[in-house]
Amino acid sequence: MKMAAAELKDKFFKRFPPVKIALMCVGIFFMGFFLSFLIEVDMGTDPFSFMNLMIANKIGMDFGTEEMIFNFLIFIPLFIWGRRLIGPGTVVNMICIGYIADIFRYVWRLTLPREWFEVFPARAVVFAITILGFVIAAAIYMNADAGVSPYDGLAKVIADALPKIPYFITRIVYDGTAVVIGCLLGGKLNPGLVSMVVLLGPAVSLVGKVFAKISAKGKKNEAG
Repeated sequence: MKMAAAELKDKFFKRFPPVKIALMCVGIFFMGFFLSFLIEVDMGTDPFSFMNLMIANKIGMDFGTEEMIFNFLIFIPLFIWGRRLIGPGTVVNMICIGYIADIFRYVWRLTLPREWFEVFPARAVVFAITILGFVIAAAIYMNADAGVSPYDGLAKVIADALPKIPYFITRIVYDGTAVVIGCLLGGKLNPGLVSMVVLLGPAVSLVGKVFAKISAKGKKNEAG
C-alpha cells in the first residue's frame, strides 16, 4: 500500500513538478486579486466571470459561492470526457478565484476611495491596469500547464467533438454564449469583455514564449 502511494506521488510530481504548482498558485491568486478590481470598477470582466456575476446577482448569492457551484456543475462533463485536461490547477481554480475576488472586494470597500471605482479618469486608469494584470495572471496560470479551469476545459472538449470547425470559432461561440446569458440576466456589453477576448490569446502566447526561453536557458546551464 505504501509503495503504491509512493509511486502515485512520484507520478504526480513528475507530471506536476513544484515549479508548475507554484506558477499555477501565483496565477490563480492574482487572477482573483485583479478580478476584484474589475468587478468593483464595473467596466467589464472575462465572459465567464461576467456570466457568473449576473447569475449571482439574480439569485442573491455571493459571487465566490455561485462561481464555485457553477464550476462543479461543468466539472462533471469535463471529468467524463476531458479527464486528461484535469490537474491540481483545475481544482484550485474552480474553488478559489471567486472567493479571492470576494475577499479583496471587501478589503477595497474598507480601505480604498470609492472615486477610484466610480469617477473618471481614475476609474479608467484602474480598469486599464487591472485588466492587463488579469490577462497576464491568466497567461501565467495557463502556461503553468497544471490543469485547465472547468470552463476552459469544457470549451476544449466541445472543440474536440467538432473537429471540422476551427477552435477559434468554437471558442467565440462558446464565450459569446456566456456573454448572452449574462446580458439576458441584466448585464451590459462593455469594453472589458471585448478587451479580454482580444488580449488573452496573445498574452498567453507571449508568456508561453518567455517560459520556453527560461526553460531552454535553464536546461542549457544544467548541461554546461
